This record gives sequence, C-alpha cells and structure tokens, in this order.
Amino acid sequence: MFTRQFSIAVPIFLSVYLIQEAVITQFRLPGGGFSIMMIFALTWAVLSQTEVAAVIGFAAGFLMDLSQSSTGPFGQWTLIMLLAGYAISYVGYGDDNVHANAIGIIFFVVVANFFVEVAYLLSSALLGVSLASIGQILITLVGMSVWAFLVSPLLLPIFSRLHALIFDARSAL
Repeated sequence: MFTRQFSIAVPIFLSVYLIQEAVITQFRLPGGGFSIMMIFALTWAVLSQTEVAAVIGFAAGFLMDLSQSSTGPFGQWTLIMLLAGYAISYVGYGDDNVHANAIGIIFFVVVANFFVEVAYLLSSALLGVSLASIGQILITLVGMSVWAFLVSPLLLPIFSRLHALIFDARSAL
C-alpha cells in the first residue's frame, strides 16, 4: 500500500515543483507573490495524518531547497517545512470541522504560510543570512499571506482531490 501511494505522490510533487519553478517564479507579483509548492504541501498536511504530513513537509522542503530562488543554506526549508507539516497536521487532523469545511482548511493554510515565512526569517537571522529592511520584510509577509489567501481557494479543490486519490481508503486506483 505504501509503495502505491509513494509511486503516485512523487510525480505529483515533481509536477507541482516544476510548475512552481517554470511558471510561478516568472511572475513579478506585488508583495512577494506566492509559493504554490508551500500551499500544496500545507494543504496536504492539513488533510493528512501527522506522520504523512511530516514526510510531505520534508519532501516539499527538500524541493524548495533545490529551488533557484532559495537564498538560505541548504536544509533550511527542509527543516522548517518538516516541522510545519507535522504541526499543522497535529493541530488540525482530529478536528472534523477542519476537514469538512473548506474555509477551515484555507484558514489553516494561510496562517501556516505566514508562520512558515516568519520561521524562515528568524532562522535566516540565526544562520547569518542578510535580511532586508523591516519595512520590506513586513510588506513581503503581508503580501505573501494575501496571495496565499487569494490563491488557496482556487487550488484547494485540485489539491484535495489529489490527496483523496492517493491517501483515501476507498481510493479509485
């Protein structure tokens, strides 16, 4: 069962990564834009068990570390996304109000997106990476949260159906 899920999830992850790197990073959106990979991973983490969410976070963080736009040291995104995936799943997995409600999922994804970006900034400061001014950091944090809030409802049906296709017990495959 695990091999089947893994063999279907890997091409989906790589496809989302390819879309992020080939299309989304080419847009110059105000406020920093958005990361479809982060929205994808956080959405799947909300819908998954904690162990699966940690693996999803690790895989997404690893791919985000491979990104050309990643400025921090290798492994920084991996650690942050692993912890974020586990945490968001731990908070939201047992609550049926989250799984049955699209607004709850979007709320979790947008708030987690904000806190992941804050964690990235804090860990960057600890690791000695040069940061922008406070004003630019605040604009980017608010801008990325607004973009995540606008994009998440559009992508949620696709991401939740892909998750159900792979991880649901009554899967069609």
